[in-house]
Amino acid sequence: MSFPTTGITTTTAATTSTATARLRLAAFVAVPVLALSAACVGGDDTSGTKSHDAIADVPAATDTPTTATTAGSTPATPSAQPAGKSAFYDAQMTFVRCMRAKGGYKDYPDPKLSGHLDWSKVNELGSQPGRNQGIKAGKNNVCVDELQAVMAVEPERDQQKSYESMLAHAQCMRDNGVSRFTNPVMSGGNAMPGGDPNPASPVIDTDSPAYKQAREACAPKLLDGLDGMQ
Repeated sequence: MSFPTTGITTTTAATTSTATARLRLAAFVAVPVLALSAACVGGDDTSGTKSHDAIADVPAATDTPTTATTAGSTPATPSAQPAGKSAFYDAQMTFVRCMRAKGGYKDYPDPKLSGHLDWSKVNELGSQPGRNQGIKAGKNNVCVDELQAVMAVEPERDQQKSYESMLAHAQCMRDNGVSRFTNPVMSGGNAMPGGDPNPASPVIDTDSPAYKQAREACAPKLLDGLDGMQ
């Protein structure tokens, strides 16, 4: 994501999906832009977290289901989406409607079929003059409850794959000129994003042409749904 943010305090990560959701919400909501990343990073953690230099080239993934068709027959009825994912998409749509009706963004984009927000469109919207504030949860955080509901039903991720994806992205950002972009870390079994090393007083200029070019070049490194976190 390409917006600067202010820092927040993230609660201790737990291994349950509910705790993961709350961690992601804390990193995702209360700060208007990219900041959550560095609140959890700040270099190597000496208390059990880990940071690696080895980079995995992680391809982009998609959660869009496919429909099987048998030759000479009518198309098979698509399998029902897992209950969690269906609830995730519905909750995301409720959040989007809140952003349009009350959050100050009448043109807030629809989510992808996977249920994740389309961050290329959200970033484009927030990059318009005067439209950065509130892009995460609406003006004055009016849609925080709806966003929290989204996080509560988001399908559980493979945290190791998420970590590897964000690590590849962080290395790519540095290789493309954003030298201070920090690595993610694993903490309590959860992947915590990298990014600006000092979100309370950002040192990375996310409005610079160099940063925007790096974001575009490195976007394929992030798995679906992670592009709004780091």
